Amino acid sequence: MANLNENQFVPDYVVPPGEILEDYLESYGMTQVELADRLGFTTKTVNEIVKGKAPITADTSIKLERVFSRPAHFWNNLERQYQEDLARLAEQERLNQHLDWLTRVPVTNMVKLGFIERFKDKVAQLNEVLRFFGVASPEQWEKVWQQHQVAYRQQAKNFDACAIAVSAWLRQGEIKAQQIERPEFNKQHFQEILGVVRELTTETPEVFQPRLIELCSHAGVAVVFVPDLPKTGVSGATRWVGGKPVIQLSLRYKTNDHLWFTFFHEAGHIIKHGKKAIFLEGNGMGGDQEEEANAFARNILIPPAAYKEFLVTSNRSLAEIKAFATHIKIAPGIVVGRLQHDEFLPMNTGNGLKVRYEWA
Repeated sequence: MANLNENQFVPDYVVPPGEILEDYLESYGMTQVELADRLGFTTKTVNEIVKGKAPITADTSIKLERVFSRPAHFWNNLERQYQEDLARLAEQERLNQHLDWLTRVPVTNMVKLGFIERFKDKVAQLNEVLRFFGVASPEQWEKVWQQHQVAYRQQAKNFDACAIAVSAWLRQGEIKAQQIERPEFNKQHFQEILGVVRELTTETPEVFQPRLIELCSHAGVAVVFVPDLPKTGVSGATRWVGGKPVIQLSLRYKTNDHLWFTFFHEAGHIIKHGKKAIFLEGNGMGGDQEEEANAFARNILIPPAAYKEFLVTSNRSLAEIKAFATHIKIAPGIVVGRLQHDEFLPMNTGNGLKVRYEWA
C-alpha cells in the first residue's frame, strides 16, 4: 500500500517579496525615498513594491543587486515563489469546489492497488487523483476521457456506476505501457509472434508474463497487466496510445482459459480493426467486431480442423483432453474452457485442469 503523506506541508499564506525588501531597508537604515533615488524609481513605485502591489521585475532585480549586493536571482526567486504561492492558494480554493467529484473516485481501492498515494487532506487527495489522470481539473477529466466513456457506454450495461473506475484502470494501463520501450507497430511481425506466444500457455506466470511482454514489445505492442477495480467488470482492453497499440489484461476471471482467450481476443482487434477504436471486454459487450475478435482467438488457440476431429473421435474424457492439448501444444485448461463454452462439457467438469492465477 502507498505511504500516508502526513508530513507534506502546503502553506495557507504568502510572503510578498516586498516584505523581504522592507527588512533589507530596515537593516540598512534606508528609507523608501532613499532607495527610490538609488534605483532611479519614484517613491510611489518603491512603496508599491514594498506593499506587494507591484512585482519585482527582472530589470528591478538587477538594480536591487547593485544596491544590496544580493544577486538578481535572489530577488527574481522571491517574486517567482510569491506568484507561485498565490496561484497555488487560488487553485486550492478552486479545488475545494470540486470535492464532491472526489467522492465518485474509488480512492481506497486505487491506493490499495498502488495507483495513487493516500492523503489525509481532501484537497491534497484530489490533487493526487488529478495528477494520476494527468489532467488539471475534473472538467478536463470529462473532456479527455470522453472518448473512452463513449466507447464504454456503447458496450456496458452499468456505465454510470463505474465510469471513473474504468478510466482509472485504463489510465494505469497507459502509465505502465509508457514504461515499455518498443518500435513502431509491425503487423506482420506481430502475427508471427502470436504463434510463439501461443506456446507460452503451458508455462507458469513467472515464465510467460515477462516473455509475453518482451515478445509483443518487439512488434511494437505493449502488453500490461493491471488488477481490475470493483464495478468495472472489464477483463481486457485494446486501444492505441501515442500511435502504438496497447493490450491491457485484468485477470478478472483468474483462470488460464479466460486469460489467454482475452489476450488473443485483444490481439485480434489489433490485427483486424482500426487504430481509432477502443475495445473494452466484459459485461456482455458484443457486436460484429467483438465476434470477429472471438473467432480470431478461438481459431488461433485451437485450430478448427484439429478441434473438429477431436469432437468426432473422442469421448471428451479428461485423459483425452490432456492428450489432445499436448498434441496441439496448448494448456489443457484452455481446451476445457472451449468445450464448456461450446456446451460439449458440463461447466462443473474438467475445471481441475484449469490453472488459477492470483495477483502477487
